[in-house]
Amino acid sequence: MKIYFILIGFFLSYNSLAQVEESKLGAWYMYFYNVNLNESAWGIQGDFQYRHWNTIGDLEQLLLRSGVTYTPKNTTAVFTVGYANITTGTPGESDNTFGENRIYQEALIPQKIAKRFFLTHRFRYEQRWIENQDFRTRLRYNLFLNITLNGTELKKGVFYAAFYNELFMNGERSNGVSDLELFDRNRTYFGMGYALSSSSRVQLGWMRQETNNWTKGQLQFSLHQNLNF
Repeated sequence: MKIYFILIGFFLSYNSLAQVEESKLGAWYMYFYNVNLNESAWGIQGDFQYRHWNTIGDLEQLLLRSGVTYTPKNTTAVFTVGYANITTGTPGESDNTFGENRIYQEALIPQKIAKRFFLTHRFRYEQRWIENQDFRTRLRYNLFLNITLNGTELKKGVFYAAFYNELFMNGERSNGVSDLELFDRNRTYFGMGYALSSSSRVQLGWMRQETNNWTKGQLQFSLHQNLNF
């Protein structure tokens, strides 16, 4: 009986340490790239993200993702098949982490409205293998909007406002450990960007992430590059 109460106490204290502090501002540091291969229909795209529960030092996630892209002739749509490796940390003082391997398929559909509005729809389907959990899938839809402020193209010297909203939906109702809702999370982002050149941009913004269990604000610092080889 004594051991039983000790285990309960340990469990409760662990959960209190692992609880997300919603009032604490987090920060994500990100690099996004697109590579065009000899001006062909094929390419490579991906991103590296170093995410923290606080400004820096309390690991939320280390995400490494990359995929092969294909752009059909006479269209601006981009289709991707890729792989991601994710290490997720525990909020607070704990150094515990768990791993995830992920395969994803994606369709990116950009369009320009009037002279200054750059709209992009992203549809993504993920297959996820998370450590000590059952296999599951997830559907994502992201609507991006960039609005140029001192020009009509995203070229050197142009400032722009950046917005996005992304909805995540679970494909399964259980991960083998706990039940899952259809709704997984939602992310809403507001930021400002600057084009360093026609192929490189930097952004600084704030993102609000809402799950069934917590809601938290995150700073986002990102570098975006389009490369040709």
